[in-house]
Amino acid sequence: MKTFIIIGAINAFLAVALGAFGAHGLQGRVEQKYIENWQTGVTYQMFHAVGLLVIGVLLGRLPASSLLSWSGWLMLIGIILFSGSLYVLTLTKISILGAITPFGGVSFLVAWVLMIIAAAKYL
Repeated sequence: MKTFIIIGAINAFLAVALGAFGAHGLQGRVEQKYIENWQTGVTYQMFHAVGLLVIGVLLGRLPASSLLSWSGWLMLIGIILFSGSLYVLTLTKISILGAITPFGGVSFLVAWVLMIIAAAKYL
């Protein structure tokens, strides 16, 4: 419970910091398409930071659930793979890194499905 609240808050903080860096530090240094990739990474990181916070709260209110724990870990993996690959792609322009992004997206999708199942089972 506490772990996911802390991880969620750290990721929310990082999303704000990285968003500001992208808006101010990358302008004029990278092409617009890369700025858009960066912003997509920030947006998805923030959405899933909030998801992690929700998981932390739910774990404190519901019976212990591996569904919710797996959902949280998959959200974190998704942030690292999806958002992380977009950040590195923007900074390095190594296009093969784009092949990693979908794995993060699948992690996000599975995480949300697990949360749906947990909610249907315990709420």
